[in-house]
Amino acid sequence: MSVMRRLVVAVVSAALLALVPGLPAYAHDGPVTLDVAGDGAGGVTVRAIFTKDKHPVETGVSLVLTGTGEDGRTVGPIPLAPSAEGQGFYTSGPVLTPGSWDVTVTAPNPHPGKASVKVQAQVAQQMPPPAGTAGDESPTGSFAWLWWLGGAVLVILILAAIAQSRTKAKARV
Repeated sequence: MSVMRRLVVAVVSAALLALVPGLPAYAHDGPVTLDVAGDGAGGVTVRAIFTKDKHPVETGVSLVLTGTGEDGRTVGPIPLAPSAEGQGFYTSGPVLTPGSWDVTVTAPNPHPGKASVKVQAQVAQQMPPPAGTAGDESPTGSFAWLWWLGGAVLVILILAAIAQSRTKAKARV
């Protein structure tokens, strides 16, 4: 096959492929399914997927949270922001006070969706400091002596190598 013929075949093939629409591109349409849960503290997380093809929602869907707590407390409407946890994940941040909440998340048209769940909000826990670091200001913590030991061994090895090379030099003379 000549070079010109190959070039024509490549150009025609590329043009035909450009005209064919990508199947997943138009499959992301219609309603969304929302999986809503508490985040273990005072927030809510939502996983949003398209109902038809089960792919995560990437962009273009506005989620809104409302909630009713014990004693008639309410929150919302609060727009939810996409989370850095991955595609299709949304978070509210700390918006619920401790207690039991009935939370509803909705998505308006053109991608309608709605989910309601009961969430138990709690006070956010803080991580305790690692053991043995209280009052320790060095970055290496309680293992700083290992650096000193390693340095001492290195110095001894260097001195031994120098002494051995001098001994060999005297033996040759």
